Amino acid sequence: MIRFLRSKATAVSIIAGICGILLILWAWQLPPFISSIETTDNAYVKGFVTMISPQVAGNISSVKVKDYERVKEGELLIEIEDRIFKQRVEQAVATLDSKKAALASSYQQEESAKADIRSAEAAFTKAELNWKRVEPLTQRGVSSQSSEDSARADRDQKSAELEVRTQALKKILVDREGLKADVESAEAAVELAKIDLDHTKIYSPRDGRVGEVGAKLGQYVTAGTQLLAVVPDDVWIVANYKETQCANMKAGQPVVFSVDALDGYKLKGHVARFSPAAGSEFAVLKPDNATGNFTKVAQRIPVRIEIDPDQKYVDRLIPGMSVIPHVDTSVNPEKLQN
Repeated sequence: MIRFLRSKATAVSIIAGICGILLILWAWQLPPFISSIETTDNAYVKGFVTMISPQVAGNISSVKVKDYERVKEGELLIEIEDRIFKQRVEQAVATLDSKKAALASSYQQEESAKADIRSAEAAFTKAELNWKRVEPLTQRGVSSQSSEDSARADRDQKSAELEVRTQALKKILVDREGLKADVESAEAAVELAKIDLDHTKIYSPRDGRVGEVGAKLGQYVTAGTQLLAVVPDDVWIVANYKETQCANMKAGQPVVFSVDALDGYKLKGHVARFSPAAGSEFAVLKPDNATGNFTKVAQRIPVRIEIDPDQKYVDRLIPGMSVIPHVDTSVNPEKLQN
C-alpha cells in the first residue's frame, strides 16, 4: 500500500512538472505553442490634431465655438479686432492711388517733353538756316562779321536747348520705370493688407471636433499663439511591435483589436505599412550603445493599422485611446487580393 502511494505521488509530481513546463512554454509562445497571432499592448489610436493659431496679432473680438463642439470645414471659429487692419487697407489703397497718379503724370510729362522737343527742333532748324544764309554773305562782304557771329551763336543756343529737351525726355522715361516699380510695390502692399485683414477671421481647416478652447474674449494674441485644436474624424492605429514580432508581418494582413475605452469591444482593421526606422531612431535623445556595458533590448517597430469602415463604435475612437491589436501573420495578403 505504501509503495502504491509513493508511485502515485511520483506520477502526480511528474504530471504537475510537465504541466508547469507546458504552461511556461505556452505563456512564452515557445515550441510547440508558437502562435501566428502577434499582439502588443503598446498601441494607440492616432489622428491629425490641427493646432489653430492666428497669423496676425490683435485682441480677440469673438469666439464662435466651445470646448469639444463639432465643426465643419470653413466654419468661423475666432475673430480678431479688425479696425486697424481695415485702416491699413485704406492707407495702402491711398498710397497705390498716389503712385498711379504719379505714373499717369509721367505720361503727360512725356507728351509735353515731346512737344518741347518739336518746338526746339523747329527753332534749331530756323537758326541753322539763318546762319547758313548769313555765312556766305559775310564771306562776300555783303554782311558784317557781327551778323554771322550772332547767327552762329543763335544756332548753337538752339542746339543746346534741343539737347536739354532731349535729355529731359530721356529722364522722364528712365524715371517711369521707377514709378512702375512703385505702383507694383503699392499693389503688393494692398494685397498684403487685405490678406492680413482676412486673417483676422480664423476658420476651421477641416471637419472634426474642437478640443479645449484656450481663446478668451478680449485676449491679446500674437501670431503663432495656439488657441485651440481641431481633431478630424479620420483615425488609425500605431502599434509598436517588438522587432522579433515583425518577421512574418506584412501589409494587408487582417487585424482584430480591442479598445480599452469600449470595455474591450473588438474591431477589425488591416496592416497598412511599417515605419522606415525603429522608434528609438526618432527619439530626441538617441541611445548610445558604444559603451562597455551593453544590454541588448528588442527594438520597437511602429506599425500603422488602418481601421475598416462601417463598424459599430468606430465613430467613438479618438486619438490617444489605448488598444490591443492582434495581427494574424499566417494570412497571405496576396491571396486576399486575388
